[in-house]
Amino acid sequence: MLLQLISITAGLVSSCKSSLSYLVSRPNGGNVAVIAVGGATEALDARPGALTLQVKNRKGFIKLALKHGAQLVPVFSFGENELFDQMENPAGSHLRRLQNRLQSIMGIAMPLFHARGVFQYSFGLIPYRKSIHTIVGKPIPVSQTTCPSSEDIDALHRVYLQSLMELFEENKTTYGVEKDQHLTFI
Repeated sequence: MLLQLISITAGLVSSCKSSLSYLVSRPNGGNVAVIAVGGATEALDARPGALTLQVKNRKGFIKLALKHGAQLVPVFSFGENELFDQMENPAGSHLRRLQNRLQSIMGIAMPLFHARGVFQYSFGLIPYRKSIHTIVGKPIPVSQTTCPSSEDIDALHRVYLQSLMELFEENKTTYGVEKDQHLTFI
């Protein structure tokens, strides 16, 4: 209960459609909805060096943006996956099946991760000392379409993915990613 109160006081809301619609449709504006599009599924694949994003089939946020005429802003955080190591859990493994089952029951992912300890660096749950650099791209203007078609959604989704890819490519060498490494959308 206390955690919910703190979350609400900090301005956090559910990521359900009705909550997000309320935020982006306020008549005076001034609200921003920040969504981790890859969600729980992406968390199970997060590990150092991973550049795979679960966004290819995630289009609900695109439809919502079109319905309300809300701009989309591509954002990428370099170094985020370097904070923890995660136990190997390839698709089809016993661990991954268990994690997927727990996720379907509880609605949250349960990655098994480790990093460093308080007084030693060999094992613990405190993140490694790594920098995170969050880069914010240019807003993508969106025309309000009260009943967007599949073609409208797909077209804007392609623009968003292209903008996200360009943002990554323009900044990757500055933040320690090799030239031959690229984002993968699944």
